[in-house]
Amino acid sequence: MSHWFRSYTALLVWTGLRSRATLLLNVIIQTLLAVGIIVGFGFLVPSVDPVTALFFASGAPVLGLVTVGMVIGPQEVASAKQEGIFEFNRSLPVPRSALVASSASVGLVTAIPGVLASLFVAELRFDLDYAISPLIVLAVLLTGLASIGIGYAIGYGLPPEGSRLVSQLVVFIALMFSPITFPASRLPGWFETIHEFLPFKYMGEAVRNTLVVPPQGVPTLAFVVLAVWAAAGFLLAFRMVSRRV
Repeated sequence: MSHWFRSYTALLVWTGLRSRATLLLNVIIQTLLAVGIIVGFGFLVPSVDPVTALFFASGAPVLGLVTVGMVIGPQEVASAKQEGIFEFNRSLPVPRSALVASSASVGLVTAIPGVLASLFVAELRFDLDYAISPLIVLAVLLTGLASIGIGYAIGYGLPPEGSRLVSQLVVFIALMFSPITFPASRLPGWFETIHEFLPFKYMGEAVRNTLVVPPQGVPTLAFVVLAVWAAAGFLLAFRMVSRRV
């Protein structure tokens, strides 16, 4: 275990140094994206009621995490494959799980400023009165891990060109056709049913129900579903990284 933590720490430093040229830019872009969703969606809906405001406030950080995990993540993996960094990392005498964990940690950290900024701007923009549960930390963490796990599964499981195309399709679906910034009941029945098996609905629910706790308390189903998606994504990514070529 000590070897794993030493490897993880060293890889974390290495990953940060390798991406230092784009790390700050990624943080700025993710923050602007999350804040822009709050401001821009407010223009689309001139009269924002409290329910809609809550969907916007909770949806913006979720979309930021989805973008980091399912778009930037696969694209970085694709670039690493094409530049030979992926094979170099695989040649290092470190656990493969530490390789995946260090990259995921950097990706998660870059998303946190956008999460905090969007919640702050939403409170000012819509005059929201949050009733935050301590479980919001777990909700954001599981949402981020599920996004990154799925993104890495896409990046490591597909060729670079394929992973880039799939990541673009994912963000398009998440932004336009997922019940993250609007209720699932607005979707056609068949599409609402599909979202019962996808993670997007549960990401929105987990953050929304911990941002303003409902009278019946915070439901646990969303947390369980996100944990399953995160575990499945990282296990698949770990298998792809560990695969012999």
